[in-house]
Amino acid sequence: MEGLIEEGNEVIEDDLEDMVRDAALIGAAQKVEHYEIASYGTLIAHARLLGHNKAIRLLEQTLEEEKQTDQNLTELAESEVNVDAEDEDA
Repeated sequence: MEGLIEEGNEVIEDDLEDMVRDAALIGAAQKVEHYEIASYGTLIAHARLLGHNKAIRLLEQTLEEEKQTDQNLTELAESEVNVDAEDEDA
């Protein structure tokens, strides 16, 4: 996770056009989301093995929130930011 945060910080520090930076930051944020999605999926599997049903429900709720955030980032990138970044970079 520290590496993912460092990667995001490097994007912020890079000399990029605004929309190109935004596109790169969305990509960095999605890497964090994917890490979190994988982590919650693993926690849910362990909770199932241990029979912790209340924890499963809470973890599944959080997992769905992480998936929704990832989807929102994808939609933002595909509908606006990536297109504007390509225009800016041209």
